[in-house]
Amino acid sequence: MTPIFSHRIEVRFSDCDPLGHANNAKYLTYLEQARLAHWRAVWGFGTRADIPGVILARAEIDFRRPARYGEMLDVRIGLAGIGRTSFTYDYEVVDDAGGLVATAKSVMVMFDYATNTPVPVPDAIRNKLSRASGAA
Repeated sequence: MTPIFSHRIEVRFSDCDPLGHANNAKYLTYLEQARLAHWRAVWGFGTRADIPGVILARAEIDFRRPARYGEMLDVRIGLAGIGRTSFTYDYEVVDDAGGLVATAKSVMVMFDYATNTPVPVPDAIRNKLSRASGAA
């Protein structure tokens, strides 16, 4: 995977389960935080009315080792592909020593909430994602 964006996240006490490691459900939140930071940086997501909504259509995570309270994690995002109405991200979650904590994949669908239907990925977003990934 070639990262196009990276976002640092600290494992909070409230993220941890009774066994002392980050609960597996929290990784979805880590991926979401990284995606939102990426979208704000790339196309001003949340600040522009001309951009349709984006929904999470699929997520998969492979856990490699537990993350623990206080660890700093680097969530690296790579662009796996862009379709007509969707795009797919690959992720690597790594610790400060560069150790792999988890890998993941998500499929994001551009969505019109007024019609409740997927819509094509806008050219502006397609171009920005392609440029960020070096595919342009």
